[in-house]
Amino acid sequence: MPLPAAAVPRTRIHTRRILLEGWRRDDGLWDIEARLTDVKDHDYHLASGVRLKGDPVHDLWVRVTIDRDMNIRDAVASSDTVPYPGGCDTIVPAYRQLIGRNLFRGFRREVGELFATVRGCSHLTELLNSLPTAAIQTFASEMSETGGRTPGAKPFQLDQCHALATTSETVRQYYPRWFRSNKTGT
Repeated sequence: MPLPAAAVPRTRIHTRRILLEGWRRDDGLWDIEARLTDVKDHDYHLASGVRLKGDPVHDLWVRVTIDRDMNIRDAVASSDTVPYPGGCDTIVPAYRQLIGRNLFRGFRREVGELFATVRGCSHLTELLNSLPTAAIQTFASEMSETGGRTPGAKPFQLDQCHALATTSETVRQYYPRWFRSNKTGT
C-alpha cells in the first residue's frame, strides 16, 4: 500500500536515488554495486557554481566483490559528479580499506570507524550500509528459500528480521522445522 496522499499541497525540490545491484561473476565471486544520485528540481547555487535544474549534484558509486562467506575481496569507489570537484572526489581511494572485511561481521560498525567525519565521504559511506542486505538478496537468488547454504542448515534469512524471527508465527507457518516457541517455564 503506498503512502497516503499529502495533507497539503507541496512542491518537490529534491530527489535522491539509491540503486543497488547484485552480479554473479564468472569467476565464482559476486559484485554488489551501489549508486547514489542527488538531483534538484531547480537551479541550485553552490560555492563551486550553479547546478542547473535536473543536473546531478552527486553521482557516486561503490562496488565490492565478495565471496560466498561475504568476505570483501575487492572494493572500488567513484565520484562522477560532486559539489566540490577536486575535494570530494579525492577520498575515493580510502574505500579500498574495505578489502578483507566481512559484510556480516561488524561491517556497519567498522564502516563508521573507518570513514566517520573527514575520513570519508558521508554519501559514499551511507551507500555502504546498504551492502549487507543487498548481498543477502543477491545470494537469495542462488539458493533455495527454505534451505541453507549447506544441506540441512537453517535458512540464512531466519532470525535476520522481525518477521522471520524463529519465534514468529511467520516461521511457524512457512518454516515449521525451524520454529521455536518463546514460552519459558511451561
